[in-house]
Amino acid sequence: MKVIKGKKIWVFMFAIILTSNYMLYQTSIGYNLLPSEETNSIVLASVIDLVILLPLLLMLYRKNMSVSTTVILCVTGCIIAWFIIPSHLLEPFATISWAGIGIAAIFLVMLIVSFMRTLSKIFKHVTMSSLPLVFSFPHAYDKYFQKNPITYIARSEILMIYYALFSWKKKPPEGMTLYKNSSYIAFQVMLIHTIVIETLGIHWWLHDKSMILSIILLLLNIYTVIFFLADIQAVRLNPTQMNQQSMFLSLGIIKRVEIKFENIECLIEDSNILEGKVSKDTIEFMARDLEQIYPDFVLKMKTPVRVTLLMGIEKEYSKIAIRSDNPLQMKEMILNMIINKGSRD
Repeated sequence: MKVIKGKKIWVFMFAIILTSNYMLYQTSIGYNLLPSEETNSIVLASVIDLVILLPLLLMLYRKNMSVSTTVILCVTGCIIAWFIIPSHLLEPFATISWAGIGIAAIFLVMLIVSFMRTLSKIFKHVTMSSLPLVFSFPHAYDKYFQKNPITYIARSEILMIYYALFSWKKKPPEGMTLYKNSSYIAFQVMLIHTIVIETLGIHWWLHDKSMILSIILLLLNIYTVIFFLADIQAVRLNPTQMNQQSMFLSLGIIKRVEIKFENIECLIEDSNILEGKVSKDTIEFMARDLEQIYPDFVLKMKTPVRVTLLMGIEKEYSKIAIRSDNPLQMKEMILNMIINKGSRD
């Protein structure tokens, strides 16, 4: 028989405790095992399992024993107990459940207050930075929060809310744009109109058929409209900018990349390549249009660059296809920066 070692033992014990408690209260087998009277001691043992032992095992698995993690896991245990244990059996221990909810509410308020304070510090860093907001905000955000998928999604959603709701008094800075010679913004506005009309029509029809489905659809449509509004503003307010080391290229909140001039191997203008099939290692920075469009040039990188996409997802690409409103000016500036960088090195 194979012995369970290391971190797997905590996962195994976690699964055993959770499964056994679920079977005890939510299956016919467990129901037959429960005595008809004097169940308080059994229920108390289950509460201890779910509120204390499960969080402890999870912390031992993660090797994370912080106070905030402990509170969150214990409150989660209270919630799990509330769902697993029938209400009539849990009634003598209702105080424990309400205490857990109360602690959760207090802790949530503390987290929100702490987050807002941290967010104000982040925006102070942003205002002091010379970088475009779509670049300066993630850089400042990463100084205060650990890098993981949840924080990537959070910073992406904060950017979206800011651009959709709080950026309308901002004036676009000077810089090279990617969208003015296209119907990109007009296309986004058309999509917003379509979603609004669809919401007004289908939502009320679906409301009588399924209230839950209609509410879900309404929330999705509202989120989509906010996303398109944010993307429009992000495109307008973040033209391409350069400094002595890098070019900061973005297309709304959909994608962005910092390109270091020393990492550019060459600039490709061959029409056969530009009008050919896009390779998997190529990312396009071209504003969507109603007709077929091709890049003005492609930057081939010495080493792959990390491009940030939706929800903070990052992927690496070796080539960057660009279509600009002023391709000659952008190409000339890039080539000058590459030559100057090479002469300095």
